[in-house]
Amino acid sequence: MNETNAGGVRRRSVEIVVPVYNEAHVLADSIGRLHSYLEESFPFPFRITIADNASTDATWTVATGLTLRLPHVHARRLEHKGRGRALKHVWSRSTADVVAHMDVDLSTGLEGFLPLVAPLLSGHSDLAIGSRLHRQSAVVRGPKREFISRSYNLLLKAGLGARFSDAQCGFKAVRTEVFRALAPHIEDTAWFFDTELLVLAQRNGLRVHEVPVGWADDPDSRVDIVRTAVDDLKGMGRMFRATVAGRTRIHAVPRRTTVPQNVTALPTAAATAVEPMEYAS
Repeated sequence: MNETNAGGVRRRSVEIVVPVYNEAHVLADSIGRLHSYLEESFPFPFRITIADNASTDATWTVATGLTLRLPHVHARRLEHKGRGRALKHVWSRSTADVVAHMDVDLSTGLEGFLPLVAPLLSGHSDLAIGSRLHRQSAVVRGPKREFISRSYNLLLKAGLGARFSDAQCGFKAVRTEVFRALAPHIEDTAWFFDTELLVLAQRNGLRVHEVPVGWADDPDSRVDIVRTAVDDLKGMGRMFRATVAGRTRIHAVPRRTTVPQNVTALPTAAATAVEPMEYAS
């Protein structure tokens, strides 16, 4: 995955993880679409890793079949459930410069992917998130999910002083070396994993880049909203206590550097495709 160009210049790379649980019915179509889009439009070396976290249907069979058909697709099988567990497992072992994830339903428009990772590849930012609450985002979803999402993010701002606008959008990326520093301090293995990662990043002065996204609600989503909300509230309480006790400060977090001269520069279009929001502690 780590390649050089004709002049021997190393090209920075990205690994995209798609966590799945019992998604055999949509996996081939979604990964095929993602692979085709990246092959045609993404100007950097990439790997797509399907992270099967303990599926009980034919998901693993479909995943391994895709690795034989599509050159940039790989698969990992975990024996225990947990979206956060799957991301942590693959991201911690990645050899790419930047690691990312997106939901298997591809609810987020793929045209937002290059703007998402560009500031990480350039060394300008440390993490990047897609935001459905950005003023330029185009979002289609029901009022119930809209209310829950906005309420959750308001609670994060009030309770944890969060400055990021959308903790739960399944469209995120982080510099790999930054994630390795934060990973030992992330306790959640499910849906609160994203929020915990972002709160730790903010507490340690890391720069987070936000991009507006096109997003369409998946009517087939099987997320248990009530259970997830309860778990998120428990996670917020744990993070609040950790913050008060000073346990969210991490001394080994690597600091940003600009792209070295021997690394291929980013396309100019990547920096101008959208109007981002950024913050740093």
